[in-house]
Amino acid sequence: MSEAVQPLGGSAFDGLVHLSEAPLQGMITLRADLSDAAVKKAIKAATGQTMPDIRGASVQEEQGVLWMSPDEAMLLVPYAEVDAALAKLTKSLGKVHALAVNVSDARAMFSLRGPAAREVIAKLAPVDMAPGAFEPGMVRRTRFAQVAGAFWMEDQETVHVVCFRSVARYMFDLLSVASDPASAVDFF
Repeated sequence: MSEAVQPLGGSAFDGLVHLSEAPLQGMITLRADLSDAAVKKAIKAATGQTMPDIRGASVQEEQGVLWMSPDEAMLLVPYAEVDAALAKLTKSLGKVHALAVNVSDARAMFSLRGPAAREVIAKLAPVDMAPGAFEPGMVRRTRFAQVAGAFWMEDQETVHVVCFRSVARYMFDLLSVASDPASAVDFF
């Protein structure tokens, strides 16, 4: 069996923000009726977090739940525990109509830390990043230039970005260019 590795080997860049490739993260895509009490209970059992509201993120360290669409959630668990979490989720769902898939190795994740995190995201994604419009605990699926991705704020200066592993280098390069101090706008 092969050993899992980060797509970019832990790449980092310092500019307007500290951009870093996040360590491997367990990710489970769950398609189901997210308003179903049994689904909410299964999510809580698998992640320790409650199902957030629409466009919400309920994340504590490596465990969490991201609302991705009316019938889709992304569950975050420690990478080493993803198979156990998936088994627990599947068992908890019982006969509920749902689909749960381990997508950990198909995704890449990046963290942006610093006061200009909002600005870096605003340069690349068509999302209102103004304080009050986008806050910690919110998630968005969107496009970053030419690729699909999702992001959420951990706090006022920390944003996490998820994309397909196949475009990890492109995403890292986009975020690096948008983080270049020479491109500072200081809008926020």
